[in-house]
Amino acid sequence: MSKLILDSSDVNRAIRRMAHEIIEKNKGSANICLVGIQKGGVILAKRLAAQIEIIEDTAIEVGTLDITFYRDDLNTKENQPVVNKTDIPCIISNKTLVLVDDVLFTGRSIRAAMDALIDYGRPAYIQLAVLIDRGHRELPIRADYAGKNIPTAFNDLIEVSISEEPDNDRVVIINGQ
Repeated sequence: MSKLILDSSDVNRAIRRMAHEIIEKNKGSANICLVGIQKGGVILAKRLAAQIEIIEDTAIEVGTLDITFYRDDLNTKENQPVVNKTDIPCIISNKTLVLVDDVLFTGRSIRAAMDALIDYGRPAYIQLAVLIDRGHRELPIRADYAGKNIPTAFNDLIEVSISEEPDNDRVVIINGQ
């Protein structure tokens, strides 16, 4: 059984709010780079950057990060993982990086992403922005910016569908029983 949690207008509203929060916390958009985790965080990072650009009237750098080889469950996967592209368009040393993902669950993907980022330099700060925070942490990681906190059962699934064109965005919870 599935239930719609956010429709396209809810997702857009959450992205706008998160963009304002990022600007407010960082006292503007200077020295910020958004880095989306492949795959779910990449489009969200681009959409956040577009909102920040509208608000601040300045371009924001957006990168993509593949965490495949940094995951701690790589040896437990039955199928070989698909490796995606990493593209960090800026020198990250002394920058504020906003790491972006669609869903925050156990925190293990975020830990892997931070490990991957450190291979590219030493940022001044790493902040975390997620569209959905569903709880159930296994590591001491929290989001600085969350579109929505949704309490879930551990076996539930969160399905996030967002695209560069926001008309069909949606977030659904699927009961895992």
